[in-house]
Amino acid sequence: MPELPEVEVVRRGLAQWVTGREIAAAEVFHPRAIRRHVPGADEFAARLKSRTVLSAERRGKYLWLPLSGTDEALMAHLGMSGQLLVVDKDTPLEKHLRVRLRFEDGGPDLRFVDQRTFGHVMVTALVGGVPEPISHIAPDPFEPAFDEAEFARRLRARHTEIKRALLDQSLISGVGNIYADEALWIARLHWARPTHTLTRPKIAELVAAVRTVMAAALHQGGTSFDSLYVNVNGESGYFDRSLEVYGRRDLPCSRCGTPIRREAFMNRSSYSCPTCQRRPRPAR
Repeated sequence: MPELPEVEVVRRGLAQWVTGREIAAAEVFHPRAIRRHVPGADEFAARLKSRTVLSAERRGKYLWLPLSGTDEALMAHLGMSGQLLVVDKDTPLEKHLRVRLRFEDGGPDLRFVDQRTFGHVMVTALVGGVPEPISHIAPDPFEPAFDEAEFARRLRARHTEIKRALLDQSLISGVGNIYADEALWIARLHWARPTHTLTRPKIAELVAAVRTVMAAALHQGGTSFDSLYVNVNGESGYFDRSLEVYGRRDLPCSRCGTPIRREAFMNRSSYSCPTCQRRPRPAR
C-alpha cells in the first residue's frame, strides 16, 4: 500500500495539474470506487459538475481536492493499487478505470485507476479544513499541527510495541510497514520495544528518523515494488534501491554487516538487524 511519501508525490502532481481547473463532468465506471459516497454515482457526478479545484491537500495516506462553492472536497484513498493519473483527454480508457473527471478547459483528464478496487473516492464535507471521515486521524510528522511533545506523551502511555504504535493512525498518520522498519533501524530500536520504556530523547530520535527516511523517499519519488505505485504521470519511484532493512532478509546490514532478519508481525513482515536492533528482554 502506498505510504506517506508516495501519496505526497501524487499530491504534488495534482497541485500542479488540476488546481484552478473547473470540472466539466465526472463519470463513474465502477460503483465500488465510490462505495463510501452513499448517495451514489449520479449524485457524485452532480456534486462535482461546475466545481473548481482549489488546491490539493494530504493528511497521512489520504488526499483531497477542496472544491469551490462550499466547504467540500473530493477525497481519495489509493488503497492497494489506486492511481490518480493526469492523462490527455483523448487517451484510450484504461482497463481498470474507475472514475474519470473531464475539465472545461479541454485539457488533460484526471482518472482514478484501481486494479484491485480497494481504493475509493468520495465528495465529503470539510471540518476545519480536513475531510470529515478522516477528522479523527492524527497529523502526520510533516504537518505544522504535529505536536511532538503530545505524541511522546501519548506514545509512552500506550504500553504496546513501538511498531504497533507507529502504525496507529490515531497516534501518528502516514507511517506504514516499510518506513516504520526503516525508521526503527535508523533509531536502533527493535519493533517489539515497549513504548513505555522509551525516554523522551529516544522518542525525539525516532521522530527525526521517521522524517529523515520519508524525506529521502519523497526526494526519490517514493518506493515502487511494482508498476502499481506511480505518480500522476504514471512514473514509478526508486527509493526501494535505498532501503536499509525492508525486504533485505539475509543481506548484510550496511552498518554492522550482520544478516538482516525477517520476523512475522501482524500478518505481515518486519525486518531488522539482530545486532543494531536488540530484541528487548521479556518482562519479568
